[in-house]
Formats: sequence, structure tokens, C-alpha cells
Amino acid sequence: MAEEIRREWFENDYYEVLGVPKNASAAEIKKASRKLAQKHHPDANAGDPNAEERFKEVSAAYDRVREMGAGGFGAGFPGAGGAGFEGAPGGFRYETVDIGDLSDLFGGMFGGSRGRARRPQARQRHGADLETEVRLSFDDAMAGVTIPVTLDGPAVCTTCHGSGAAPGTQPVVCATCGGSGQVAVNQGFFQMEQTCPTCSGTGRTIETPCPTCHGSGAVRRSRTVRVKVPAGVKDGARIRVSGRGEPGGPGGQAGDLYVRVRVSQHPVFGRSGDNLTVELPVTYPEAALGANVKVPTLNGSVTLKVPAGTPSGKTFRVKGKGAPKRGGHGDLLVTVNVDVPKKLSKREKELLAELRDTETESPRAELGVS
Repeated sequence: MAEEIRREWFENDYYEVLGVPKNASAAEIKKASRKLAQKHHPDANAGDPNAEERFKEVSAAYDRVREMGAGGFGAGFPGAGGAGFEGAPGGFRYETVDIGDLSDLFGGMFGGSRGRARRPQARQRHGADLETEVRLSFDDAMAGVTIPVTLDGPAVCTTCHGSGAAPGTQPVVCATCGGSGQVAVNQGFFQMEQTCPTCSGTGRTIETPCPTCHGSGAVRRSRTVRVKVPAGVKDGARIRVSGRGEPGGPGGQAGDLYVRVRVSQHPVFGRSGDNLTVELPVTYPEAALGANVKVPTLNGSVTLKVPAGTPSGKTFRVKGKGAPKRGGHGDLLVTVNVDVPKKLSKREKELLAELRDTETESPRAELGVS
């Protein structure tokens, strides 16, 4: 027996796994084991498939050290003094020291008690999110509308209203997990929680399935969702409609519906953020002499004063006449374009010629030419 234990000790250095020297005290072993257990606990390493294996290795090493300390070597837990056998790694000797089980190390850790990890709540299947696209006219986007969106696919069963159980019946608490959705699996001295194989983590089972959906709580059909589009919505905006995606499993929460909005262009207005833009043609005399001109807006027209000598390309800002936004409206940006007529009457030609002859300074003087 001693030879067998000696061989196991040389092949499996449990102290190396725990990261402590072979003459470590019980307190040091506990401290190191607690630190490693916390570091490698699956609850703290979501998505790491190797975490559970590392946790099991730490668990097994601690368990074996405790067993040896409880008399597995006869007189054999590493420590100061006591009897031993020759050839032990590091030349240390063994004595019986009981370091206790690991249950106290995890009291309160991860929400558990007495060495058991936190018990997750029963899992309900969340429905998938859906996304669709709608196209709006510019005017509807500015005014805000409620539009019907037709969806073809899984929808809540109208017979069982999503419960999955036949009318007059209800899902019952899972007899395997008692409604928790989890079952305990022994891992040496420690217990791990795993998804219940009977109810797949939902905590409920259906004894009499719905004859329409066969227990799924959903059927494929066409349905219409009314979606409220806020005034001033931008092209490409994504509107979330909570709970109108695909239904979840029996008793589960439905997914969300995302509606992508495409806004058609307007023949007059453009858009820059919350501001609207418009190009306003004015005549040469209006630009040169100044004028009050009418400017279109979303709600009728307003008068804009164009100062004398306004150059083509000049932009004016009309406050509060832009796109609707939270708490008000953006502005209207009016860019003046001087309209040069292609055809002139005889009188217009005479007047322009007279104006040209009376100019005292060439506009090209600053270029060094005239």
C-alpha cells in the first residue's frame, strides 16, 4: 500500500497543481486553493471552455491532498516532523494533519453556500430579433406616421397563447430539477450546476401539448405590427419595437423588431442633420439692389430679406424652420443662387450695357488685370 501511494505521489504532484510547497501548512493550502478556485470557477470565466477543466483539476488536487492528510499515507501529510518514508520528493517527512473539506472556502462565494456554486435561475428561451425595412416619403418622415408592417414567420400560437400547453392545462414544474432549471453534478468534493436535461433549463414541462403548435407555443403565420415613426426621422434610422420579434419558447420572452427607415428625396428640400437646406434663385437686380423674397418651408412660405450686394452662394439661416427634433426644430439653410438669364430683351440689354459702362472698377482688378 505504501509503495502504491509512493508511486501515485511521484506521478501526480498535487502540490504543484495548487502552487504551494510540499511543506505548506493547512492554512497556506486553503488560501491557495481558494484563490485558484475563484480564478478558474466557470461562473467567472463565461465562454472559456477550459475553465471548468482547470477548476476540476484544482478540486481533485485539493481533495487528494485532504485525503492524504486524513490518513491516506498512514502517517502521511506533508508537514514539519512526524514519520515518513525515504525517497519522498524534496526529502520531506509526513505527519497526519487534517485540513478539513473545502466547503468553508466557498461559503458566500458566487452567491453559493457550503461549497456549492450559485444556483442559476430557470432559463426561459428568448425569441429571436427580427429586422425589416420600410420606405417613407419625405413629407411623412417630417410629419411622423404610424405604419403597418407585415411579417411572415413564427408568431404566438392563438390556441394556447404561447404557453405550449393544451387549452385547459398549464405547464407543470419539472420533476427532475424542481423548477430551478439546473441539476447538481458531483465533481469530487464540489458540486457543479448543469442545465436540466428534462426541461432544457426552463424549469417547466408540458404534460399535454397544444394540438395546434405541438408544445412550441408558436406557429408560422402572417401578422401585422403597427410601428410608430417619430416626426423628423432620418434616412437609415433604426427603430426598435420591443417584444414584437419572434416569440420565445413556452413562457419565454419574445424578441424585438427593428425597423430600418428609408426616406425618399424631396424635389426642393435637402437635409443636413436636423437642418433642412434649400437653394433659392434670385435675379441679378435682387442680388445687387437687395430684396424681400419668399422662401418655401415645411409649413408654407416665409419672407427672407436679401441684402444689397449679396453674392451667389451666400447661405442664410432661418431659425426653427428645419426638421422636427426632440424639443423643437432645426433650422432652414437658404443658399442664394444668382440667376443669370440666357435670353434678354432689347431693353434689358441696353440697361445692362449702361450699367457696365458706368462701373468705375473692374471686379478683376485684384487679379492684376482689367
